[in-house]
Amino acid sequence: MSNVQPLVTIKGRKDGLVLSLNDKCSYDNLILELKEKLLVDTRDHEGPLIPVRIEAGYRYLSAEQKEEITDIVRSKKKLYVDEINSHVLSKKECENQLKQSQLTSKTQIVRSGQVLEIEGDLLLIGDVNPGARVIATGSIYVMGSLRGIAHAGKNGNHEAVIAASLMKPTQLRIGEVISRSPDNTDDNKDGQNTMECAFVDPSAKQIAIDRIQSLFKRNKQLARLT
Repeated sequence: MSNVQPLVTIKGRKDGLVLSLNDKCSYDNLILELKEKLLVDTRDHEGPLIPVRIEAGYRYLSAEQKEEITDIVRSKKKLYVDEINSHVLSKKECENQLKQSQLTSKTQIVRSGQVLEIEGDLLLIGDVNPGARVIATGSIYVMGSLRGIAHAGKNGNHEAVIAASLMKPTQLRIGEVISRSPDNTDDNKDGQNTMECAFVDPSAKQIAIDRIQSLFKRNKQLARLT
């Protein structure tokens, strides 16, 4: 009985195939076995295209290697690569993730015609006047009045939130979801301002606004301000 571990393991799932690649062998040997495994079944498959998820483990795959693996899978009828996952990040990918997770603090008034744009989360201590725009790839927290346009999750992050001490925006945008100005424009209810937070309601696929206290349980990103 052989104890040799396969270099490529193929598993079928309801949503497609998973190809697990050995991360301890040479890349050339891995490619040879991948081609052999995909050539075992030469029958034509009926039905729609089958998505394939590649799991590379702790093997770093360059852009050229990912392209080669994708081409090999595509050469098999009815198969296409849906995603390639690896536990290893390049230096550029790591730096990008750090930028997206950082919190940038600004103390200023963003006036009409001005645009304040940052990567990651934005904590603004000041006001956003009508005609001004604040943009972030992460969440936006305004310790002041938000009367202009706020766009959080610029890169498509629908988990981002927008919070403000006074929420009176001309427009809110989270990812690709856009909301107009709220109907209620009273600046002061019962003599008090309540800090509010806007988020994407996944059930309605639209932006909802609620008191910020109610969102601590829903969105763990808010805890990053502590």
